[in-house]
Amino acid sequence: MIHSNPSTRPMLVILALATGAFAIGTAEFAAMSLVPFFARDLGLTEPQAGHAISAYALGVVVGAPIIAALAARIGRRQLLMGLMALFAVGNGLSALAGSYGLLLLTRFIAGLPHGAYFGIAALVAASQVAPERRAQSIAWVMTGLTVATVIGVPVANALGQALGWRSGFAIVAALAILTVVLVALYAPEQPADRNASPMRELGAFRRPQVVLTLLVGAVGFGGLFCVYTYVASTLIEVTRVPEATVPLVLAIFGAGMTAGNLFWAWLADRIGTRSALIALVVSAGACALFPIAAGNLWALLPVVTLIGFTGGWGTVLQARLMSVAGEAQALAAAAHHSAFNFANALGPWLGGLAIAAGWGLPSIGWIGTVLSLAGLALLLLTLSLHRQQRMLTRPA
Repeated sequence: MIHSNPSTRPMLVILALATGAFAIGTAEFAAMSLVPFFARDLGLTEPQAGHAISAYALGVVVGAPIIAALAARIGRRQLLMGLMALFAVGNGLSALAGSYGLLLLTRFIAGLPHGAYFGIAALVAASQVAPERRAQSIAWVMTGLTVATVIGVPVANALGQALGWRSGFAIVAALAILTVVLVALYAPEQPADRNASPMRELGAFRRPQVVLTLLVGAVGFGGLFCVYTYVASTLIEVTRVPEATVPLVLAIFGAGMTAGNLFWAWLADRIGTRSALIALVVSAGACALFPIAAGNLWALLPVVTLIGFTGGWGTVLQARLMSVAGEAQALAAAAHHSAFNFANALGPWLGGLAIAAGWGLPSIGWIGTVLSLAGLALLLLTLSLHRQQRMLTRPA
């Protein structure tokens, strides 16, 4: 049996956790980039193929709160290993799916452990550093996901073109198995709270600030996912670039997201949740530029980079949830990724409706703008209500 080293340095712990984030990021974003290819192979329309993305996202939405609540008394290291083992199974089965129905089912299964893994990984990472560095510690774990958009997704997309789309999911399954080994070696043993229970965790949903913060992510991130899901199709059908150019553009998007992930976390440790307000304003503007730039590659590249850059503000919401969730830390942290992937379902669905209605692929940028602005309005409401609540409870 493999045992972790209790003296392991925090960066090795974060590296092990980030490897799982890299696997999840590769699976989540590579599936979007492979939409044109498995649509062609399975005889689907692009909006139909986009439903495979929504099936994965639905798995995250369902799995994150249920697993976090039911597993409240399982040690964090063992739970992380089990979640990544399930993730490996789901992606391995996706690589073998022979029909549209089976692909939807296996993507749903693969999505189940996603949110709970990120939620527990965030708690473990935050426990390794001082409170004032919590957002940046979470960001380093999330860097595994954003680096996946720079390296993992373009590689999976290129292999998908060369060897077939199934190879992309097979790579993810292998990365998940590697994560199980690294977590076993380096993650600290953190026994479950003896007082933890499913009901205590579910109590997070009785806190208005938890619910409102989750709603901000569920809507606000929809713009990013709406554009990203159909960016490969836009490049091929509207920008008219060779298919070989698509992985390069995806890598540029990922570079923007990686830089944004670290930047917004750095800013959050200085100005708090206000950093998310700035991110949403920039996101709305970048998405609005997408339809204008879609016809020219050189105009589109900086827009795609900027959209990716604004996608890194998730760590801001993660840190906020940890501060408003009270004792229900695990469920709140996991539910953040349910909200994130509700956006992953909402954005592609609305984008698919716009395309099916004949508005054209570039219209996804306008959908993204509306979702970003809606997220901004919700965040302003959330912060205003929180401020009022604090004023009412302040001692006279």
